[in-house]
Amino acid sequence: MDDEIKVPQHIGFIVDGNRRWAKQHGLPAYEGHLAGYNAIKDVLLETLRQGVTYASAYVFSTENWKRSEEEVGYLMGLLLKILESDVPVFIEHNVRLRVIGTHEGLSGAILGAIERAEAQTADLDGGELLLCLNYGGQLEIADAVKKIVQSGASAEDITPELISRNIYAPEVPPCDLIVRTSGEQRLSNFMLWRAAYSELIFIEKNWPDMTKEDVSAILKEYSSRQRRFGG
Repeated sequence: MDDEIKVPQHIGFIVDGNRRWAKQHGLPAYEGHLAGYNAIKDVLLETLRQGVTYASAYVFSTENWKRSEEEVGYLMGLLLKILESDVPVFIEHNVRLRVIGTHEGLSGAILGAIERAEAQTADLDGGELLLCLNYGGQLEIADAVKKIVQSGASAEDITPELISRNIYAPEVPPCDLIVRTSGEQRLSNFMLWRAAYSELIFIEKNWPDMTKEDVSAILKEYSSRQRRFGG
């Protein structure tokens, strides 16, 4: 890789535009989600291959339950496929798979698949792929505060560092970079705690159109940025 390329430790992807892609191609929404599922594997594995340690993907938000029962069911089927059928792919690439979000509302089949996939890949050290499933950034912070209160901490004990130690997967670092596809320019409740000083890249392409080549372009753009942390 070019010596001038700066590789971030953690990239978060807001995988937006699956339904829009399907509409543009005259296809039903589920075809867009299927195409998006294929892009998740290609783009995130390539991100890790290029030296990024953590790649997270916003695959199902706490707000997505508002969609039709049919669409939610199809999305859950694809997520089950990632967590079951695709585990050998992650093992082949030496990638640890983790899921962050709340378990509330998830089926026993999904919860069991999460537990098995995480156990099967727990010792792999070629990078971590984090699926943000049933995830919401505000809920993550609220859940962290609940844990702190339940621990008996006093008001004086509350610090940003203490909250950081109680969010989901606290050992995962803040996002150096957040990438959103489909031309939309907002965080949509993604990684709110970890996004405090993230660089942001908004891409016009819909998520299913993303390729491995886009990963190189993203890293090149990130390398051109001069990060500032308020100092």
